[in-house]
Amino acid sequence: MFEPTRPADPAELPRVVRLEPGKVRERYAVGDDAILLVASDRISAFDVVLPTPIPDKGRVLTGLTDHWLDELADLLPTHRITCDVAAMPAGLAAFADELEGRAMLCRQAAPLPVECVARGYLAGSGWADYRATGTIGGVPLPPGLVEAAELPEAVFTPSTKARDEGAHDENIDHAAVAGLVGGDLAERLETLTLQVYERLAERARAAGLILADTKLEFGLIDGELVLIDEVGTPDSSRLWPEAEWEPGRPPPSFDKQPLRDWLTSSGWDRRPPGPELPDEVVAATRERYVAAYERLTGRPFSAWAAPGP
Repeated sequence: MFEPTRPADPAELPRVVRLEPGKVRERYAVGDDAILLVASDRISAFDVVLPTPIPDKGRVLTGLTDHWLDELADLLPTHRITCDVAAMPAGLAAFADELEGRAMLCRQAAPLPVECVARGYLAGSGWADYRATGTIGGVPLPPGLVEAAELPEAVFTPSTKARDEGAHDENIDHAAVAGLVGGDLAERLETLTLQVYERLAERARAAGLILADTKLEFGLIDGELVLIDEVGTPDSSRLWPEAEWEPGRPPPSFDKQPLRDWLTSSGWDRRPPGPELPDEVVAATRERYVAAYERLTGRPFSAWAAPGP
């Protein structure tokens, strides 16, 4: 995708070093104090990266994150510098075709070892935990709730970070978070996570969508707590059409649900490597991602970035 070592004007090209990639994003150190995040079209399911990309997925993730960081600017600082390639360091313009719409230049942050999850509805692993224990990550919930039920109030249900392919995040309680980052920082993470969730949920509701849950990441820059990585995307959030929500059954999601449904029926054992995806599944998944972008931002996807080469 992005190959900073290919020929360019060496007087303009900043020092760019490829770092260890994530499941979806490529990461590059730019100079001494910036990170370039480039969202690929890779997609994972059941914690396995699949061999078939979803066209424009990376641009949807970057565009939505950029949108939400603007919406959250009054709540907390973030690591974003810019998503405008023209405003990035001289030399990166030579790679505009690869970077346009899918790259975000950020301040370097030290990520915290916690996935910060807020849930307003009972779904996914939260539903599984509730059925088994009546709680989510140690947070007690009222008895008798059904799948997709709205919770009395949003709850903070953090988890570990699973970095290896095939590994799974595991829900942990507040005490475990405090053990990882300290009591004061754990309190701030809970407060900020719930504040961000409420803001995103309010904006989503105005677009006719329910934000059932969302996952956030935080880091430290010179001791300051900042929001990092992606925000409010179909990869990190469960989004339901409000008109189709009914407690007792999960509504269709604006995410990779067509992909999950196909994989579940394919006979795949959920171990790497994953299977190649048929064209109709790729098209249906792309349609969900683009629809989420357009409904949440109120703008056509084409206005964010033209499709890549």
